[in-house]
Amino acid sequence: MKHIPLLASLCGCLSVNAWAQSSVDLAPITIDGDQPVEPGLALDQSSGMASRLGLSVRETPASVAVANRNDIERRGAQNFQDAANTLPGVNASAPPGFGGFISYRGFTNSQITQMFNGINVSSGLARPVDSWIYDRVELLGGPSSLVNGAGSVGGSLNYVTKLADRQERAIEGRFSYGSYDTTQTAFGLNHALSEAGDEVQHYARLDVSHNTSNGYIDRQERDAWSMAFSLLSDLTPNLSHTLALEYQDEHEDSPYWGTPVLNPKAGELKIDKHNRFNNYNVEDGRYEQRTIWVRSILDYRINDSTSLRNTLYHLDSQRDYRNLETYQYNADNSAVNRSTAYQVRHQGEQNGNQFELRHDTSIFGLDSTWSGGFEYKVNRTTNSPLNVKAANSVDPNDYQPGHFYDLPGTRQGFVADKTNEVTTKALFVENRLALTDQLALLTGLRYDDIDLDVTNHRVVTASNPRHLKRSWEPVTGRVGLSYQFLPSANVYVQYSTAAEQPNNSTQDFDVSTGKQWEVGSKFDYLDGRGSATLAAYRIERKDFAVTDPQDPTLSIPVGQQTSKGIEVASSLRVTPKLLLEGNFAWVDAQYDEFTEKNAAGVVVSRKGNTPTNVPDRVGNLWLTYDLAPQWQTGVDARYVASVYADTANTLTVPSYTLYGTFLTYKLDNHTSITGRVRNLTDEVYARFAHVSPAYYLGTPRTFELAVQSRF
Repeated sequence: MKHIPLLASLCGCLSVNAWAQSSVDLAPITIDGDQPVEPGLALDQSSGMASRLGLSVRETPASVAVANRNDIERRGAQNFQDAANTLPGVNASAPPGFGGFISYRGFTNSQITQMFNGINVSSGLARPVDSWIYDRVELLGGPSSLVNGAGSVGGSLNYVTKLADRQERAIEGRFSYGSYDTTQTAFGLNHALSEAGDEVQHYARLDVSHNTSNGYIDRQERDAWSMAFSLLSDLTPNLSHTLALEYQDEHEDSPYWGTPVLNPKAGELKIDKHNRFNNYNVEDGRYEQRTIWVRSILDYRINDSTSLRNTLYHLDSQRDYRNLETYQYNADNSAVNRSTAYQVRHQGEQNGNQFELRHDTSIFGLDSTWSGGFEYKVNRTTNSPLNVKAANSVDPNDYQPGHFYDLPGTRQGFVADKTNEVTTKALFVENRLALTDQLALLTGLRYDDIDLDVTNHRVVTASNPRHLKRSWEPVTGRVGLSYQFLPSANVYVQYSTAAEQPNNSTQDFDVSTGKQWEVGSKFDYLDGRGSATLAAYRIERKDFAVTDPQDPTLSIPVGQQTSKGIEVASSLRVTPKLLLEGNFAWVDAQYDEFTEKNAAGVVVSRKGNTPTNVPDRVGNLWLTYDLAPQWQTGVDARYVASVYADTANTLTVPSYTLYGTFLTYKLDNHTSITGRVRNLTDEVYARFAHVSPAYYLGTPRTFELAVQSRF
């Protein structure tokens, strides 16, 4: 709470949206061969996955934010999750076992859809990797099943990879070294493969990055590779094809699973700061991930008013965990009890096709744009878990971590448990109708046909049959009005819906549903030196599974959860040399109908409580100043309010504020050197509260020196 007045006084009405198009210089620059982009919110840039109609951010009656490549580099985002955290209201972290965890607009986990290049995949694949191969991160607020399919009641994030463009030649590279022997070596090349005048033009792009770190937690070591290759071919003046390949490989030794909290466990949870870097995992604990993407993208302009895009894709992934995962202090905090030896392999494959057709026309003399298409995908995952209690106790001041296979009950090898195959067939249509020069109506509808087929590879029982099938047919949509009352300012109102298939497949439940009302405004001010967005919303999610009070062994689909909030974002060129940016989000989230079993096995109501790991306030602030033509400096601040660590709302993890700073020197027009300090005050904070309960600690104060060149 003590940090709020400071942050508020700095932000005020100048809160900024994190998609501000600012470069390492505050002057306009050119990115990947596109037209120069002015600093600021760039409300007239494309809204990305927020709509298939090709609308700008300003034209879209919804909360849309983009962290582009300039933002990623200038703010020092090390992975795409760091970039997501610069967007209004987003609180992202990567605790092991959760893939990529997102809290946004009062919702978490599967209620926030995370996509890659517009493709909805399982949340386990959203574990953050190096940001080098990514061009931007897009955020759409509120229910968005119309665009992304089932899920996304709270919102959607889209991570967009760099692709080949029509530049003749562009080369870039980056090397950095920082605290805890953290290194990044990255290289990028875009090059024309054909000569001018050739009938078919080809352009290729290759981006590679290698990251290593010893980690701020004892014994934790990480080694990761990311690669993206794409080939753009202009087959005719109206027909182009892009082949895109991506490969990611990550290996982490002795992954950090959290820091146990001290007894007594009540109120604000505390840790032993002297032992905060202890790693209670076994010596040979591991996390490994390998992901391969292949996309074939066809773009065809039929005529001046009609175009189509078809994306055929294949995804293959494998993730392995082998860890001792749960740690709790004994009654007098003299020893740490370790338990939950867990080994699992996740194997996943997704194949699909997306087809979109866009057409400009007129209806009764009114300009209209249509977009429609279909999607077909098959997502197949197989899990092979081994879960053993394997309890033991160690002295936190002097212990040997031991080895996984020395724990009683553990064994090598994987035995498949279940295979889930989800087949989705969808039809969608959107329309924008210009009712007047100032007033526009946006509508959309989507129909999904979802089939789930579960195969049990282990012992067949009455509650666990060999095969289980479920199917759902949700219909979702969106309607919005946008009124441009000034050339540089508008207001909008929107109603949208979402549908989410149930997590519990053992009982035959229908989809849970979500709906949102949102009003907002997007505008420029001070003769275009500033731009801002403002949104207020209310979301309701209902009919999800909760524990049956009459029979604790069963669930019933009567859960209800609501959230309401405000998001504000702005960017202001205070002087020709000073840029001020920031955003702030407030949310009030609660369960309206929610029952669960407590530790004693008794079913209790959590009505009125706030979901875990949901902060009610999140804010970001950046100040960037040109000291001289070759020198630029900046400071930043991020505030995250306290969160509850349990659904009973009896345990809390404190709020935190992080400060950072950087200094950049341009050697010449191609090369710059940047020194950066993160967590300037060395704040001890938890990015996530484990249910154990335990802190998942954020990074302490770190230093980094980076050299980057572009030609």
